[in-house]
Amino acid sequence: MLKLFAVAALALTLAGCETARQDRQLGGALIGGGSGALIGGLATRSAGGAVAGGLIGAAAGAIIADSTRPGRCYRIDRYGNRRYVRCR
Repeated sequence: MLKLFAVAALALTLAGCETARQDRQLGGALIGGGSGALIGGLATRSAGGAVAGGLIGAAAGAIIADSTRPGRCYRIDRYGNRRYVRCR
């Protein structure tokens, strides 16, 4: 029992070592995974479909959350190249 509390305390201290970007990715993965599992389970009426939907949704949610984070503004120059600039 004491080992369980020690592991839980260690996990809680390490959980606080995340950046805002990682928090955003984790939130996107949780929302995407839950939505994907629900849709996959309802569409296929099987646990396998729910698992597949959850995995795909979690990956997509993390990618989308990371790419839409604030502070990533860009401008297109006259040659059509994308230049990242500081957001105002």
